[in-house]
Amino acid sequence: MTANAAADSAISSMGDAPTVLELDIGGMTCASCAARVEKKLNRMPGVEASVNYATERARVSLPVGTDVAAAIATVQATGYTAALPEPPAERAAADSDEAEAPDPELVSLRQRLQISAALTIPVVLLSMIPALQFTYWQWAALALASPVVVWGAWPFHRAAFVNARHGATTMDTLISIGVTAAYVYSLWALFLGGAGITGMTMTGSILTHPDDAIPHIYLETAAAVTTFVLLGRYLEARAKRSSGEALRALLDMGAKDVAVLHGGVEQRIPVADLLVGDEFLVRPGEKVATDGTVVSGTSAIDASMLTGEPVPVEVGPGDPVVGATMNAGGRLVVVATRVGADTQLAQMAQLVSAAQAGKAPVQRLADRVSAVFVPVVIGLSLLTLVAWLALENSPQAAFSAAVAVLIIACPCALGLATPTALLVGTGRGAQMGILIRGPEVLESTRRVDTIVLDKTGTLTSGQMQVAGVYATGDVEPGMVLALAGAVEDASEHPVGEAITAAARLAEPSAESPLHGDGTGGGTRGRGAGSGVGSGVGSGSGTPNVEGFRATPGLGVQGLVGELHVVAGRPEWLADEWAMMLSADLAEQVRVGQGLGQTVVAVGWDGAARGVIEVADAVKPTSAQAVEELRGLGLSPVLLTGDNERAARAIADEVGIAEVIAQVLPEGKVEAVRALQTDGRVVAMVGDGVNDAAALATADLGIAMGTGTDVAIAAADLTLVRGDPRAAVDAIRLSRRTLRIIKGNLFWAFAYNVAAIPMAMLGLLNPFIAGAAMAFSSVFVVTNSLRLRRFRSVTGA
Repeated sequence: MTANAAADSAISSMGDAPTVLELDIGGMTCASCAARVEKKLNRMPGVEASVNYATERARVSLPVGTDVAAAIATVQATGYTAALPEPPAERAAADSDEAEAPDPELVSLRQRLQISAALTIPVVLLSMIPALQFTYWQWAALALASPVVVWGAWPFHRAAFVNARHGATTMDTLISIGVTAAYVYSLWALFLGGAGITGMTMTGSILTHPDDAIPHIYLETAAAVTTFVLLGRYLEARAKRSSGEALRALLDMGAKDVAVLHGGVEQRIPVADLLVGDEFLVRPGEKVATDGTVVSGTSAIDASMLTGEPVPVEVGPGDPVVGATMNAGGRLVVVATRVGADTQLAQMAQLVSAAQAGKAPVQRLADRVSAVFVPVVIGLSLLTLVAWLALENSPQAAFSAAVAVLIIACPCALGLATPTALLVGTGRGAQMGILIRGPEVLESTRRVDTIVLDKTGTLTSGQMQVAGVYATGDVEPGMVLALAGAVEDASEHPVGEAITAAARLAEPSAESPLHGDGTGGGTRGRGAGSGVGSGVGSGSGTPNVEGFRATPGLGVQGLVGELHVVAGRPEWLADEWAMMLSADLAEQVRVGQGLGQTVVAVGWDGAARGVIEVADAVKPTSAQAVEELRGLGLSPVLLTGDNERAARAIADEVGIAEVIAQVLPEGKVEAVRALQTDGRVVAMVGDGVNDAAALATADLGIAMGTGTDVAIAAADLTLVRGDPRAAVDAIRLSRRTLRIIKGNLFWAFAYNVAAIPMAMLGLLNPFIAGAAMAFSSVFVVTNSLRLRRFRSVTGA
């Protein structure tokens, strides 16, 4: 791809707002490198930068007028490389290709590790076991250790030299100085200090070597430290690659090619060549190539790979479909509405990538420590050397303690503690349909104690459905539903559409004018005192209506067969048509309205014959979600613009005690602020345009991905699934990730705090220090990878 295309995908700006871009940083070997690059970038006028060592990426905000090239030049002047990254989709394709080919970095590290280990093992055995020390064994050890110290440790020496040229010190400086000092001291001992004599023997110890007449050699330390650090780097590189697999897998979900229809002729082309407005074919078992709208055909779409939702969704003409989902049923023709970087898959990847490139506030402490850690450690090492000599210890004992301080203090684990956990956590979230906008969100989830839930679209489906059908006298509920559905068929009102949809599914009554060829399973509802019907049928449609007329806000009327049918507000039927409800039906109206339902009265032949209750159905998982949220220590609050009765009915059904009803969009903001004023830390879950301001006001905004783009843009967390239990998973995952980060930081700090004094006191041999330092990094990365086993409350 061209540089301009890469820049367009990596840079976002608007008007006079700062330009935000991402840069791939090369040459970093530890957290100190990342801290140094970040410090240099932040010294540029008006620039704000955050450098992530684990992702090897910098997120930079440039003021208007500052050239991207200036930022790249600053990084290069610091001794590292910088370049604009490829778009996520193209990067995923490249990663997919690399997955099939060997990774050059891993191959190089593995080769150095294997050869260094093969040479180091005999050196260590000879140095630690006197029985193996044949005549002139020390010279054999020198021959074996020299390639390890020079060639095996060359990446550390080179990085230390490059940083020294720029007046900086990093973890590589500690390793290079420690290995070189051990090797040079051994050369002096062999050639000038008497250690090269015939019959020289040496014993191993985890402590610094005692005072002997003949100085010890530290070839095993120089070789073993090099090998251990190479092992740590190799495992770290593998783990970093594994922790990024979730994002690569997400991006690799999309189809690679697509069958486009041009004039009815099918043509196979790469997905990258697909344009908005193109019609394409999706056969059973194929992936939907891009976001679009179904033109023809019906099928079930399996979106589990993208949303984590296991139940396929039925789609037909006019329904939207999302790219990368699987067609599990029939043949579909889809028109493309969004392609490339505009698709939901690409936007998800961009959100995940941006979150991984950021830093959690808890990481700032580690960054500040890393920035000064290496110079302090070098100072402590020199202090150790001087103190041991001042206390009249032997030079070799003083040297051993000083080298152990250098090696044990390498801050690898400290630099990996946060970014590796963040990398794995956000990647696992993406696999489950949870998008974390930034690492600072993790801190918010820990503090939240109240969660405000919007009603429509969050706890309820947001679509009106028939909740009950009641009839009077000898009239069947199915007759009421069929006639009402017929006359409402010409209406565009949501309540009318719900009644029509239910009528189409219901089996027609024997006395109804609806005579189709379907065989339903019964009409859902109940007659006055007759009990609940047997379910929803599969039905055949509604009869034609003539003379249709709608009275806005009141109801509709029309001729169905020979019957003049009126459906609308009970008051309208009574006042306008003199159709009074019977006592039984009037009671059902009162009960339904008390539950917050919309009640439609239906009459014909001059009399009211029945009522239909229509309501926004509660999602079947809402009650479980509320219970799980309460189990996380959160107090649920229902917030809605609906009336108090409707809100209270939904709240009682899902188990929420605190209700705030009849609020306008600005009222939702005030409601959130009022809770915050009471000292509560508030999370808000919503999906509509009217929720956007409240989502932005809340301490933690959670948007249902099935909602509007405005709500999603205002939120901190986005849930791709419409299941409210996803909010539970989002908070659980965020808190788990934060716990892993804090656990990593604790062990990294505790390791250095405990190990440095031990090394200064001579309680750690440099050989043991090298092993401990390497495996501290492995522990941190392995601990972070535990997040890959995180499971949803649904068991997914």
